[in-house]
Amino acid sequence: MPLDKKTILNSVKEAKEKAGEKKFNQTIELILNIKEIDMKSPESKIKETIELPHLSKKPNKICVIASGELALKARKAKADKIIQKDDLQGLGGKKKALRELGNTYDVFIAEAPLMPLVGRILGPILGPRGKMPLPVPPNADIASLIEKHHKTVVVRMRNQPIIQCSVGTEDMTDDELSENILTVLRVLERKLKRGLQNIKFAYIKTSMGTPIKIKP
Repeated sequence: MPLDKKTILNSVKEAKEKAGEKKFNQTIELILNIKEIDMKSPESKIKETIELPHLSKKPNKICVIASGELALKARKAKADKIIQKDDLQGLGGKKKALRELGNTYDVFIAEAPLMPLVGRILGPILGPRGKMPLPVPPNADIASLIEKHHKTVVVRMRNQPIIQCSVGTEDMTDDELSENILTVLRVLERKLKRGLQNIKFAYIKTSMGTPIKIKP
C-alpha cells in the first residue's frame, strides 16, 4: 500500500459521500487488516500513541491527577477533569464511579509522586482499557501536554491482526483527514516488519456509513 495522498483523499471524499444524513458529527475511522504477522510474536504487540497534525471537533477528554501547583496549572490549561490526592483516595473501592471515570476520559496524566496511589486505585480499571496514566514531574509543562494529547490517538493491535483508530470527524476538511491518516500510516510503516506491505486491506469509515476501501 503506497503512501499516496491523492488516493487517500479520494477515499475520504467517498466515505463522506456515503456517510448518510445524521444529526451528529460522525467520527472518521481508519481500519487496517494486517497480513503475514505472527500474533504470538513480539512484533505483533503494537501500541503507539500518535500525535495527529489536525485537531478534531471531538478532541480527547483529558483527566489530570495532580496536587498543588500542578493541579492549578492543569485547571488553567482547561483539563477536562482534575483529581487531587484526597479525591483519588475517596474513589477507593467505588467501582461504579471508577468505571465511569475510565469510560469518560480518553487520556490520563498523573503527577509522578502520586503514581503508587494511582496504580493501586485506578490501575485495575485503567490497565485493561489501555489508559494507564502518563507520569509527569511536578514541574511539567502541563499546558503543552494537554494541548498535545488532545490530538493523540492510540494505535494498537491486540488479539486479532486488525488496527482500528479514529482519525477525526466528518466536519474536518478532506485535506486534514488525509494528513491525519498519512501520519498514522507513516508510523506503522516503521513499526511493521515489511512496512506498509504488511497491510492487506485499508478502509475509511464514518460512524454510520459504508466502509470505503483505499485502493492503490
